[in-house]
Amino acid sequence: MCGRFTLKTPERVKFDALNTYDPDDLVPRYNIAPSQNVLTILERNSEREATFLRWGLIPFWSKEPKGFINARAETLEQKPAFSESFQRRRCVIPADGFYEWERNGKISQPYYFQMKDQAPFAFAGIWDRWKSDGSWITSSAIITTTANELVAQIHHRMPVIISPESYDLWFTDDPRSPLKDLLAPFPASEMISHTVSHDVNNVKVDDDHLVQPVDSTVGVNLRLF
Repeated sequence: MCGRFTLKTPERVKFDALNTYDPDDLVPRYNIAPSQNVLTILERNSEREATFLRWGLIPFWSKEPKGFINARAETLEQKPAFSESFQRRRCVIPADGFYEWERNGKISQPYYFQMKDQAPFAFAGIWDRWKSDGSWITSSAIITTTANELVAQIHHRMPVIISPESYDLWFTDDPRSPLKDLLAPFPASEMISHTVSHDVNNVKVDDDHLVQPVDSTVGVNLRLF
């Protein structure tokens, strides 16, 4: 799954063909958590826009505002909560790292995963709009897939990462497009990871010490190739 991530360098996020986006309006985030508003790129009326959506997708037909933070790639087309959004309301969510936890008995050690060059990337996502008593909540979920060789040392799932060259395909409305081909694990050879502070467990903590490597008795820094 994906339960926390970062966008610590929003000024480095670059997307073509956006009609609204000013990185100066963003502040670095080191502990983005479910139910918070997250920067999201979506396409409406053939135009891409940057907006903020609540992290935790609420299907439009839901009777209560109960959200799903993740959607499994393998069952997107079968699950009623996700199928229509996958066909009609796809998005990408900019990030530059994410956390996963290694469970060892009663202890869960957090790890931070990022690109080797620490560059931003984008999660594959879906979104929906829910209405109740005259108010609207627009929300999103991050799509997950099986873990690559690096992440699998810690967790069996990872977020789907969409490469920039695949953005046009991801946003296409052509029903013949092989969208599910994009929902594969990101190459482990392009990523690195290290153990980080347990402070990330506290959603009220959001500063740069969270992504700094720490010594750990239950894990070691990970690197492939």
